[in-house]
Amino acid sequence: MKAIILSAGQGSRLGHLTADRPKCLIDFGGRTLLDRQLDTLEANGMHEAVVVTGFHDDLVEAAIARRSGGPSVTTVFNPFYKVADNTGSLYMARGHLTGDCLVWNGDTLVSNALMAKVVANTQSGICVTVDRKDRYDEDDMKVVEAGGRLKQIGKRISDGVNAESIGLLAFRSGGAEQFGSAIEGAMRTAEGTTIWYLRVIHQIAQAAEIWTLDISGEEWGEVDFPEDVEGAQALVRGWDEGNEVRRRAG
Repeated sequence: MKAIILSAGQGSRLGHLTADRPKCLIDFGGRTLLDRQLDTLEANGMHEAVVVTGFHDDLVEAAIARRSGGPSVTTVFNPFYKVADNTGSLYMARGHLTGDCLVWNGDTLVSNALMAKVVANTQSGICVTVDRKDRYDEDDMKVVEAGGRLKQIGKRISDGVNAESIGLLAFRSGGAEQFGSAIEGAMRTAEGTTIWYLRVIHQIAQAAEIWTLDISGEEWGEVDFPEDVEGAQALVRGWDEGNEVRRRAG
């Protein structure tokens, strides 16, 4: 199984933090967001990653080159990152949408335990990782699902919302190829450069089965706004402290 990490964007909503570097290179406890994602993959037995770059791709390439271990990394440059949303990144990486793979947003941190659940899940086709909470705000990627099957996904849904996507999808048994074909089709439409890839997932779900994996109770964090950074720092601090306790005990 391989992972495609979408790290082309600048993350302009983070202000000065991303003025001269993409948000995947923000430091969290001594390691960049991208380093932590790659380390999480390696910890769960995934030894191949494709990183889609864009804003300051040179810095991302250099950061990857400095790594001394972890997954084997291939980079794909998205020259349209300023004008095309993340569907454009997947269009550029569509040749890698084959076999069993993950698609992971480059601004999302997840715990090793959460990733273990995603990797262990053997649901065929396309599976969207979801979490649940009491209230969903306008920036959440809201989900309507029933019996583990996704019915709707999008930020503008108002009725029946009972989950949110965390930005991590798994593809098995032809699901990646199905998604890749849909991405190609979407990019050929008039609005292709303006839509999120989860809009494509929503469209597929209207005619075919899309599944969900509930990871409620597991830890994760999205880094989208300045206020998210402090929460993510606390999250990784807890993970690192727990790892250190286990290392000493072992």
